[in-house]
Order: sequence, then C-alpha cells, then structure tokens
Amino acid sequence: MKIPTEPIGSIPRPLWLIAAITNPSDGVELTSLYSKAITDTLRDLEKTGSPVITDGEQTKSSFATYPLEGLTNLAPEGMRIDFEDGHFRQLPLLTSGPFKYGNYAVNYLKVAQQQTHLPVKQAIISASALSLIYPQNGIEGYTQAEFMEDLLNECEKDIRQCLEQGAYKVQMDFTEGRLSLKLDPSGGVLKHFININNQVFNRFTKNEQQKLGVHVCPGGDHDSTHSADIDYADFLPHLFDMNVGSFYLQLASEPDRVKVLKIIKQYLKPNQRAFIGVIDVLNPVIETNENVRDRVLEAAEYIPLNQLGTTDDCGFSPFCDDVSTTRETAFAKIKARVEGTKLAEEKLFA
Repeated sequence: MKIPTEPIGSIPRPLWLIAAITNPSDGVELTSLYSKAITDTLRDLEKTGSPVITDGEQTKSSFATYPLEGLTNLAPEGMRIDFEDGHFRQLPLLTSGPFKYGNYAVNYLKVAQQQTHLPVKQAIISASALSLIYPQNGIEGYTQAEFMEDLLNECEKDIRQCLEQGAYKVQMDFTEGRLSLKLDPSGGVLKHFININNQVFNRFTKNEQQKLGVHVCPGGDHDSTHSADIDYADFLPHLFDMNVGSFYLQLASEPDRVKVLKIIKQYLKPNQRAFIGVIDVLNPVIETNENVRDRVLEAAEYIPLNQLGTTDDCGFSPFCDDVSTTRETAFAKIKARVEGTKLAEEKLFA
C-alpha cells in the first residue's frame, strides 16, 4: 500500500480465555487455550486484509507488565493510574535488585511468526513506564542509578531481540506520556520520560531507529481513558524529539482533529512518519470505509503523503480482563481501516 497501515497491538481475548485467566482455580490448562487464541487471532487478522499483523497480545498479562511476569522481587501498591470512569490500574513496586526482565517480547514474536506469512509487528513497553516501579524511598543496597542502568539495558535487549528475530517494526507503548502532564503540568516529568526512552533509542543505529516506533494515546481501558482531558497541543511538540522513525497517534477520538494535524505538520521531522488514528477503539460504532477515507484525506491536507500512515487509536484490549469491546467489533473496525485507507489512496494517487 502506498499509505502504510498498521495495528497497534492488542485484540480482545476470547471470552473463554478471559474466564480461564481470571478464574485460575478452575484448574483449566491455559497452554492450549493460549495457542488456540493466537491461531484464531492471526487468522482473523489476515482476513481483514491488514498487510501487517500482531499476535493480538493474547498471552500478555497486559501491555505494560509482561516483563514483570515471574519476578519474585515485587510488592503490590505501586503507582496508581486512575481512569475517568472510576476504575484504576496499579503498578507493583520493586523490592530488591538487580532488576531483570522476567519475560521478553521476542517470545511472543517467535510464536506468531511461526503461524503467518505476513510481517509481524511487536509492541514493547517503554523504559519510562517501568521506571515507575522503583520506590520513592529507595532500596537498600540498590540505588536508583543502578536500577536505571539495569532498566535501560533490559529495554534495549527487549527491542534488539525483536529486531534480530525479524520483527517488521518494534513499537514502544508510551501511553504515560500524555498522563505525565496531568501529574506535572510544567512538563518536567514528560521531558524526563522522553530522555529515558531516548537513552534506549540512541543505542541503535539510524537505520535501526527507522524500524522503531512510539505509540501514544490518553489510555484506553474498559472504554475509558486516563488523560484525554490533557490538551494534545501541550504534549505533541515534545513527542517528536524521540529518536524513532514512526509515531502512532490517537486521533479519531480527538474532538479537534484539525488542530492536532496542524501541530503534527509543524513538528514532524523529515525522517519521521505519522500513523494517524482513524479508528476510535472506545466507540462501539464500527466506522465505514468512507469514514476512514475521509479521515485520511483530511490528514493528507497537512501531512506529506510520504510521511503519512494510518492506524487505530489504541490497542483494543491492553489488559487481559477487558471485555468492553468484542472481537467481532475489533476485526470489523480493522477491516474498515484497511479498506478505507485504500479508498483514500485511490483519490490521493489518481
């Protein structure tokens, strides 16, 4: 496709898988259920016509916590992230060092690649998000500086393994970026987060950075967000300082898309591509092909065609217990994204 289109990551898990995950006492063997969920997801994503696919994060505990799986040096009651509907998610706290990932994203990538001929994209969590698990009162015998060095090494390893395995693209999820302006309106935390992630990205060559991307949104969980009330205009100018080639930007659900597009036009660098969100994953109404076409044509008025791509606003189910969107709705929306992008191409490249 002349206008590339890519998914973000997560697809709603089958209800039978969610039931088995959330009720482990039932004694159900998860291995075979995970395998079936991945196979079904890859097959159904292929049917949408999507030129790039993911495993739908069917076996991740969440987009943010997969590196922490199996670790024994964690305690509950870390940073709490509140959503506008009243529910919250909470990170754990590290209790001792050294910090090492318990699980790497390449493990998901390998399984998916074995079951599809299409390019597979892999999402990873940001170093800045995981930096929040270090307790404010410190850890005896393990300084924050030591933790950060371990964290940067582990995040680099997470990305590098995926590149070496042949990932089509490695996308860092940076949903805490917009949220940081709610925690610190001065922008100090945001700049700190960007610096942390750039310390990872700068370990890669310019060519490798072109295969790296960053996804941002105001959070999307149970059809609710944590930072949609923060003005995108305060966030985006800093975002493009991140040293990657692709940016996956929530836009379909934004109340003033033109305002955002003007900011993207102003700050997008020549070696960067903006994948604009044309699918509102929090809205149960399925977009028509024409809806998507019109959103792409609108974006093309501001973003050069050689720097334009399309995507979904967010993953459809970033946490394993989210049942707010059905699988059928997610696949229908993805198909509309692909077909609508093609319709836009026909007009833009006529």
